[in-house]
Amino acid sequence: MENRQRAITPRPKRRAGKVFVRVLLRFLLFLFTTVFLLVIGLCMICNLIFNGPSTSARDVLTMSMLESSGMKWFPALFIGEETVQQIQENISATLPNDVSVSEQIVIQPGNSLTNEEWKDHPDGIRIEYVSGDTYSAYVMLIRDPSSVYMATSSEKFSTDIPGTRINHQIVTEGAIAAINAGAFFDNGTSSSVVGSVPEGLVIAGGEVVWETGNAPEEGFVGFNEDNIMVVAKTMTASKAKELKIRDGCCFGPVLIMDGAINEEAYNSNSGWNPRTAIGQRADGTVIFLCIDGRQAGSLGGSYADIIDIMVEYGAVNACNLDGGSSTVMLYKDTCGKMGTKDEIHMINNYSLLQKEPRRMPTFFMVRPGSEG
Repeated sequence: MENRQRAITPRPKRRAGKVFVRVLLRFLLFLFTTVFLLVIGLCMICNLIFNGPSTSARDVLTMSMLESSGMKWFPALFIGEETVQQIQENISATLPNDVSVSEQIVIQPGNSLTNEEWKDHPDGIRIEYVSGDTYSAYVMLIRDPSSVYMATSSEKFSTDIPGTRINHQIVTEGAIAAINAGAFFDNGTSSSVVGSVPEGLVIAGGEVVWETGNAPEEGFVGFNEDNIMVVAKTMTASKAKELKIRDGCCFGPVLIMDGAINEEAYNSNSGWNPRTAIGQRADGTVIFLCIDGRQAGSLGGSYADIIDIMVEYGAVNACNLDGGSSTVMLYKDTCGKMGTKDEIHMINNYSLLQKEPRRMPTFFMVRPGSEG
């Protein structure tokens, strides 16, 4: 019997390129499916919170997202614009007056730094760290209120002129401390138009430098010619002139007025976010406050948290400023207390995924020489 050898046909070799494409397509399909399921899951969770039995949880999530420049539109998808508006209106101020009287504030003659509180702070600035259940925060006390002023990104605001970053503006101004200040146009994009122009009234050096745009529904804070901080539910250019306001901007809500706290704001579900606020003690000392948020170790603070801190530090008047990814506090160490003399330090921490300060049009800054 003849031995017959069966011919074996070699398998065609697969091209490496086709294999790679096939693996890549499978990976992309897996990735897309995973992301899709995650998005669906998150939407279901959000819908449960927005339309579930707990209105408190709904309000906290709504306010947290409304104060995020990129997520303002999200709550309305689940509960509608009308409900969102109602939630915002629930934090209307319940304060005794429209404008602070500030009779409790008496600036100390000569702004003396001889007392125990200021003996180790020759530049007239103290910085302290505070914390709560959901936040880490930084309090800056400025002894001389006359040194606090409104700095602006441009002498003439325009959408053609981008706003500036606070770390650049503090150098331009030659200031020794700074925080972000008022409202500005923000459509949630990375366009250069964002942060270029303010919203609402802005006064700098005794002059009205801006009074158009969509002003915040409530809130104004500034300093008059006597260096007393004035807070108001609303403010017009004519009213500011009457009150002799030298520097100020719009944002809110007002949290403390003439020693009375805003009960509606305190009891509201304002959400946890990065926060910036400003206040003034009875002796004239100005309080800058920044609360870190949107990071692993600090979710953020609420209006109640701001009020608690301001009350602890003796604020007679206090107002919420722009927060979220705008929140920032800088200090130029003129005394070498933190290391290298004259080095500019960022005191608080950026929000998650943020690499540098945002561009913005207005800042509260501190001139050098506050030691008087």
